Amino acid sequence: MKKAIILFIATATYTGYTPKAPGTVGTLWGVVIAYFISGFGITGQALFILGILALSIYTAGEAAKIFNQKDPARVTIDEVSGVLFAFFLVPFTPVNAIFVFLLFRIFDILKPWPACKIDKEMKGGAGIVLDDVASGIYVNIIAHILLRVL
Repeated sequence: MKKAIILFIATATYTGYTPKAPGTVGTLWGVVIAYFISGFGITGQALFILGILALSIYTAGEAAKIFNQKDPARVTIDEVSGVLFAFFLVPFTPVNAIFVFLLFRIFDILKPWPACKIDKEMKGGAGIVLDDVASGIYVNIIAHILLRVL
């Protein structure tokens, strides 16, 4: 039972089993969650995102052991966590959602520093999740700057 729950969470409700682009599908699931928490306010969003982060690190690490892989492609909860950081306090509109989603996917794939260092050097669930969080933080900063400028 514990294994089933871990895999359900770590694969972001089984989005990780999508045959093509599981990371993109996991990110889309994160966008849906971002929509639902967009009205929580700063404290509510922060607490929710930090709770998901803790759950993500734990379940990603446990799932990596189950799959016997360092960073299994089926684990997509890292994309959910990362994109939630990207959306933090960004007004949820269709245009913003598309922009943040696309920019997050680019950053998640390219892994600019320190995401690449975290991805290569950090072990376990933290290594799986925190590179995506770093990318999400970069995207969040860019989104907030563009919202101020535009």
